[in-house]
Amino acid sequence: MSVLQVVWARYTSAFVVALFVYNPVSHPHLLRTRQPWLQFGRGWMLIGSTLLNFLALRWLQLDEALSIVFATPFLVSILSGPMLNEWIGWRRWIAVLVGFGGVLLVTRPGFGGMHPAAFISVAAAVCYAFYAIMTRLAARTDSNETSLFYGNLLGAVVMLPIVPFVWTTPESWFITALMVATGILGSLGHFMLIAGHRLAPASLLSPFIYTQLIWVITLGYLVFGQTPTGWTLAGAAVVITSGLYVLYRERVVRGGEDA
Repeated sequence: MSVLQVVWARYTSAFVVALFVYNPVSHPHLLRTRQPWLQFGRGWMLIGSTLLNFLALRWLQLDEALSIVFATPFLVSILSGPMLNEWIGWRRWIAVLVGFGGVLLVTRPGFGGMHPAAFISVAAAVCYAFYAIMTRLAARTDSNETSLFYGNLLGAVVMLPIVPFVWTTPESWFITALMVATGILGSLGHFMLIAGHRLAPASLLSPFIYTQLIWVITLGYLVFGQTPTGWTLAGAAVVITSGLYVLYRERVVRGGEDA
C-alpha cells in the first residue's frame, strides 16, 4: 500500500470513530479552541511524524526505526526550556548528550551500518518532539477532546485530496481492518497522550515511550521474523538509560533539589 494511503486511512478512521464518542452536535464545546493556530501547528507536526515514520518502515526494521525515535525525549527536554519555560539542569544536559550518543550507535552514520532512511526517522522524531511540546501548550487552555478532534480533522482533510492519486484497492478485508485499526489505536493513544500532558510536564512524560521497545521487538520477530542487531540493542540500552535518568532528575527537581 502507498504510504500516503495508509496515512489517510489512519487519520480518516480515527476521525470517524472519534465522532461516535465526541462530536460537535452532542458536545458543542468541542470546536471551541482558544489557540487555533497552535492546534493547526501541532496537527501538522503530527502528520509529519506519522508520514515520516510510515515511510521509514519501508526500509528499516521496527526496532531500528523505534530506537531512533527514542531521541524524542531528549529533543523535548531541549525544547521545553525556550518553548515551555521548563528548563533543565546540567545533569540532564549530560544525559541528553549521552542519549544522542546512543542514537548514533544505532544509526552509525558514515559506517555503512544503517540505511539512509534512518534520517527519515530522525526527522520524524523532530516532528514528534514539536508535537509533544505544542500539545503541552494546548492543554493549558483547550480540552483533551478538542485537541484530539482538531488533530484528526486536519489529518483527514489534508490527506483526502491526495489519496485518489495513490489509491490501491486493499487485497483483503484483513488489510482493510488493519488500516482502520491503525486509526483507532492511534486516536486512543493520542487521547491518552493529550490527557497526560494536561497533568505533567512534557519532559517527564516522554521517557514512557521506551516501553514500546518491548512490543516492537516482540512483534517485529513474530510478524516479520526480524531480530535486532547488537548495535541496535546497545544503542537502545544507552538511550533508555539516559532517558530514565532524565525522568529521575525531573522527579528530584520537582522535589526541590538542584537540577
